[in-house]
Amino acid sequence: MQSSINWPKGYTPGFTDNFCSNEVIVAGMNIDEVWKYLNDTKYWPLYYSNVADIHFYDDYQDSKLYPAARFFFRTFGFPIEAEITEYVAPSNGQPGRISWHGWDGELGTDQRLDVIHAWLIEELDGGRIRILTQESQIGEPAKVLAKTVPNPMINGHQAWLDGIVHSVRTKLEI
Repeated sequence: MQSSINWPKGYTPGFTDNFCSNEVIVAGMNIDEVWKYLNDTKYWPLYYSNVADIHFYDDYQDSKLYPAARFFFRTFGFPIEAEITEYVAPSNGQPGRISWHGWDGELGTDQRLDVIHAWLIEELDGGRIRILTQESQIGEPAKVLAKTVPNPMINGHQAWLDGIVHSVRTKLEI
């Protein structure tokens, strides 16, 4: 049975203003290799062109995500403040999980955007790895994104997934 995303209250897909879901299932990789390229933000701009200006707060000197980390990045034209809401490294057959709450704009304004961007990486039978990313969004900018064709969230997140897979296959290093 495949795992699913753990949604915090208020972000259940179908009840938000926009939702997107992307996944890949690949063979010939191990879960630790996949986790490396998602968990360490120093790789993100190398394989995903839609992310920039990543930095952490609290004088954190590393580039790896961690529980409750606060960080900033730019994506889809938005300057995103973010905080990790779920962080579970894969171990002993359990899937890896990373989710963050991201936001832009002042609370209570039409420019406000709130998202939960969630990732799940799990081992499947036959030596396969499943990488799932889903994002649930609230706010006027989310309503606009939901009506945009082609859907920039679906296309962008697919590029992120493809970038992770390519990085594992080519053993991308800095």
